[in-house]
Amino acid sequence: MKLWQTMNRKEDPNIYQEKDGHLVRTLKVRDFLALGVGTIVSTSIFTLPGEVAALHTGPAVAISCVIASIVAGLVAFAYAEMAAAMPFAGSVYSWINVVFGEFWGWISGWALLAEYLIGMAFVSSGLSANLRALIAPLGWKLPAALANPLGVNGGVVDLVALIAIMLAAILVSFGVSKASRVENVLVVVKVLAIVLFVVVGLTAIKAANFVPFIPHYRPTAHGPFGGWQGIYAGVSMIYISFLGFDTIASNSAEAINPQKTMPRGIIGSLLIAVVLFVAVSLVLVGMVPYHQYLNSAEPVGYALRQTGHGGVAIIVQSVAVLGMFTALIGLCMASSRLVYSFGRDGMLPKKLGKLNQDRRPATALWTVAIISIIISAFIPFAFLTQLVSAGTLIAFMFVSIGIYRLRPREGHDIADPAFKMPLYPVLPFLAFLGSFAVFLGLDNQAKEYMLVWTIVGIIIYYLYGMHHSAMNKQ
Repeated sequence: MKLWQTMNRKEDPNIYQEKDGHLVRTLKVRDFLALGVGTIVSTSIFTLPGEVAALHTGPAVAISCVIASIVAGLVAFAYAEMAAAMPFAGSVYSWINVVFGEFWGWISGWALLAEYLIGMAFVSSGLSANLRALIAPLGWKLPAALANPLGVNGGVVDLVALIAIMLAAILVSFGVSKASRVENVLVVVKVLAIVLFVVVGLTAIKAANFVPFIPHYRPTAHGPFGGWQGIYAGVSMIYISFLGFDTIASNSAEAINPQKTMPRGIIGSLLIAVVLFVAVSLVLVGMVPYHQYLNSAEPVGYALRQTGHGGVAIIVQSVAVLGMFTALIGLCMASSRLVYSFGRDGMLPKKLGKLNQDRRPATALWTVAIISIIISAFIPFAFLTQLVSAGTLIAFMFVSIGIYRLRPREGHDIADPAFKMPLYPVLPFLAFLGSFAVFLGLDNQAKEYMLVWTIVGIIIYYLYGMHHSAMNKQ
């Protein structure tokens, strides 16, 4: 009985308010819009639409994008209310700690950590591959030992991935305000490059490539293709593209006027990303028959070259590398704030929860940077990328259902937020249901890896976190 009480003890929101009050509030709406768009619109917008069209949906990839964005949008409403009511570092971890209890907060935060750490490794590896492909025609080529992770094609360390994460961490270490200025500029450049692709691509569209828009269903070695079965498989695959808005919430303790800033940043960045994704998807399948994108690592560049726009392809792919770096900045900021909150509460060593003389969580930042470098530079991690979606979907389900615990406390021991999730109590349940449906659509391997990750998290909690928790002293 005592164990169950310990697992369900809830943190006082006033304590989080006091602890996080030492962080500097400098971020405005434009900073959060850039942070969200920079993380969401990263590697995936240049690769996933073509891959999903070839494997599962055909021209109907845009429908998968819209459905995935609707589910993500429902969760974004829940995130916006939580972030406005509880602008704490650590986002989901801290929120669930307050509304459900310590153990559930740790499990949801631990699941989210999988997204951030492996997401950084995934993005840096993609950046490395694209940069090396761009410079190869110039005769610049890294030796295999420095171009691939340990054990892959004679590789020892992916040097470019290592340097990319280091640069992102160094930039964030100067403070979120300075990092945000760089992020803002790079995101504008990236969006302009995507608009350039869409405008040029519209001149090369052939109507025949859209027929039939929803191909007839047939089973394949890659899973269902065509019909609504293929569209559903496409939703589960492309949903990973819309996960970046949660990185905004992790920095809510550094927001100016979070009551207004957080909802506008979270929902606004998702809306911008959806418009860009649907536009790229429709143009991509209209330029070249979708089956040609099978096994293509860079469908956007391929489509431009096939339609006689090689120069534009170089521009777009060059900017794509910069776009991946903006995602690294966002993930670096979010993961360091999450790990800081773990240390702040004693769930991991308290040194991780300390701020330096500039009131920044430097120890947490360099810890996540080093771990991500190890994953990306030395470990073949393709099989782990499934954890990005699985871990985040678990956090999404916690946040969606957590609205039912939050709403009765608003205006009492928790601030009454300026933004509230509409159509309560229906939409929180639909957000939970949608996230659960997408989770079920992931392959079995992803669920197995998530189970292993969760078991490791439970062991850490029982062996360390439960005994060192700051709540033991309260």
